[in-house]
Amino acid sequence: MRMLIASDLHGSSESLDFLLAKTGELKPDHVVLLGDILYHGPRNRLPASYGPGGMPDKFRSLMDMASVIAVRGNCDAEVDLFVLPFPMPESAWMVDGNIEIYASHGHRIPEMPPMPGFAAGTVFLRGHTHVPRAEEIDGYHFWNPGSITLPKQGYPRSYALYDNGCFTVLDLEGAVIAQEALGS
Repeated sequence: MRMLIASDLHGSSESLDFLLAKTGELKPDHVVLLGDILYHGPRNRLPASYGPGGMPDKFRSLMDMASVIAVRGNCDAEVDLFVLPFPMPESAWMVDGNIEIYASHGHRIPEMPPMPGFAAGTVFLRGHTHVPRAEEIDGYHFWNPGSITLPKQGYPRSYALYDNGCFTVLDLEGAVIAQEALGS
């Protein structure tokens, strides 16, 4: 399975254009959006290409290219859910062979073990922090594509690619920022 993964677009039309181009280039099975899609949030600066009004139509184009799996973030308002062309549950499970991936925005689950209710080996795919991550701690895997719009802690804008057990965070020029490979 191949997934193109992005988080924290925060209303950036430019970031969505990048995802559209990458989807056309990489032809993933799924595009996974980890929340904070349209609104920039009260604690974030306004992105230079802030244009959430035109984004729903662009998302329809994205859906013509790949299946979209999206989860709701803390900046995704009820009104946003009415204009976006895909459902946004709080979380989603994805399975690739024996790899179980729990996708959420991440604002409601711990950053580190213990992870009550989750089996060892679970992959936590999340956004929210705007910081890339690909690491294993106490048998759990923590993956974060960073933010394609508003990165934090000095990281560049980034997204991720999951391909048959390998999670790779890349900057917009294609340089690898973080990576973890799991056996399937």
